[in-house]
Amino acid sequence: MTTLNKISTIGMVSALAAMSATASFAETKTLRFTHEEAADAFNSPTHACASVFANIVNADTNGSINVEIYPSDQLGSNEEAVQMTQDNTIQAVLASTGSMATYYPNIDVLNLVFAYDHNAATYGVFDGKFGNALANDIEANLEGVEVLGFPDSGGFFAVTNSKRPIASVEDFDGVRIRTMTIPSHKIIINSLNGEAYPLAWGEVYSGLQTGVIDGQMNPVPIIANANFAEVQAHLTLTNHLFSPYTMLLSGAFWDSLSDSEKRIVRYASESCVVASRGISRIIEASDRGLPALSEKMEVVALTQEARDQFKALAQPAVIEHLANTLGDDGKALLEVFQQSVAEANADSYLD
Repeated sequence: MTTLNKISTIGMVSALAAMSATASFAETKTLRFTHEEAADAFNSPTHACASVFANIVNADTNGSINVEIYPSDQLGSNEEAVQMTQDNTIQAVLASTGSMATYYPNIDVLNLVFAYDHNAATYGVFDGKFGNALANDIEANLEGVEVLGFPDSGGFFAVTNSKRPIASVEDFDGVRIRTMTIPSHKIIINSLNGEAYPLAWGEVYSGLQTGVIDGQMNPVPIIANANFAEVQAHLTLTNHLFSPYTMLLSGAFWDSLSDSEKRIVRYASESCVVASRGISRIIEASDRGLPALSEKMEVVALTQEARDQFKALAQPAVIEHLANTLGDDGKALLEVFQQSVAEANADSYLD
């Protein structure tokens, strides 16, 4: 081969390599994934979920999708992130119930208070008929999104406060409790003779510290991670709500994926949900959760009698609210939810 031919051959190979590298780079799809908690996979079910999802997608797509995680609302508020996902400005968000309510009022069916008899019942509800119905309804009513699942935000809600131990309905009297801006959350607290006080999440700690509010309600992992034990003396395991995140993906981004990429994203999202549940239960039981909180706060577990009293006051008030505010599709969804919860509650390992 002549020197000229060698040079031509080397040049062609180099050009082809450069073209291949450029094509690979061009084909890489960036998936910006945001959530509202700190970047700590061992103390935040939310970040654990996002981390597992990103690891699987980045590895299994061999780089054709690159997941970038933006924790602590770095790209805007959780509520704003829902709109940005619809617009494909970002590609994924773990949206709280409060953020979803702004765009999708039917999410209120999840606020049927004191619905579950045990934590495992929640898995059957969201992994089965109701979870599918909820995902389909969200996609039908919220333009531009694909629902990937309902990751655990930390488990059942508990109530903390700085005034007194809450072991009965009477103890709730006059206690000012921070809620999201969701009307049903305010109805729950007010029906128990407390005083609901809507407040943005970023203002909760300072509100507790200064006495603007007496207490708040959240799952145990969130209470621990937010260091509320520094400004709260009492914790009651009310187990009155289970409020998972909704994992939303941009519909435009979903449509841009190949069938293989879609399968990987689905698998990764299912693993994300499993991770959020696992780390939630671990935090609750470990020195990062309830055992640690019990050393700093007085912990009360409701008796069955007290729980029945709470339920008798709060659940009818929420049902009335839902009957007055939901449309026909929302009421149909509520029926599926109630049926699914009843079936999950009945599926007891004690039988």
